[in-house]
Amino acid sequence: MAAHAHDFPTSGRVEYVLECMQKHDGKYEYLYKCSCVIDQIAKAMPYDDFVTMSTALRNQTMAGERGALFRDPAPVKEMASKYKAIQASANKTCNVPPR
Repeated sequence: MAAHAHDFPTSGRVEYVLECMQKHDGKYEYLYKCSCVIDQIAKAMPYDDFVTMSTALRNQTMAGERGALFRDPAPVKEMASKYKAIQASANKTCNVPPR
């Protein structure tokens, strides 16, 4: 089996797939679709970038001063935006509807 361009730890892949499945009502068909998505994301960026970018996007909705660290700085906004685009492309490739 060939290694991916950027090797993600198994636990990181599983966590992503479980969260993705949960967003789609836990339907079994999303096991394969969400696995496809994380594989596509892994092709596009190293794991450390994935963690940084996905954290930036996830925490942009945090309220208060702590949330401002993720909402206000331009570099963080750019990271979140880039991750969102990569994720949207992966979702499209893997037939995962937006949620």
